[in-house]
Amino acid sequence: MAGLIILWILMYLLEANRANALVSFVQDAAHWLAAWSYDLFTFDEAWARVVTGYGLAAVVYLAVGHAVAGGLRRR
Repeated sequence: MAGLIILWILMYLLEANRANALVSFVQDAAHWLAAWSYDLFTFDEAWARVVTGYGLAAVVYLAVGHAVAGGLRRR
């Protein structure tokens, strides 16, 4: 999940063609995964909102995934 969100952040920053089917899919999936954190911060610059909003979701998903994997490894 975090990888998909990070991929969207990179595509956004590199100005990927949003008419492309892959870019559109990644954008839609990342937006769905980060719906709870997107627009949490209100920066004037659009790129800052994307990096912080989606970046926060990616960090949370990485932390939760790491915790779950650590718990499963201990069993």
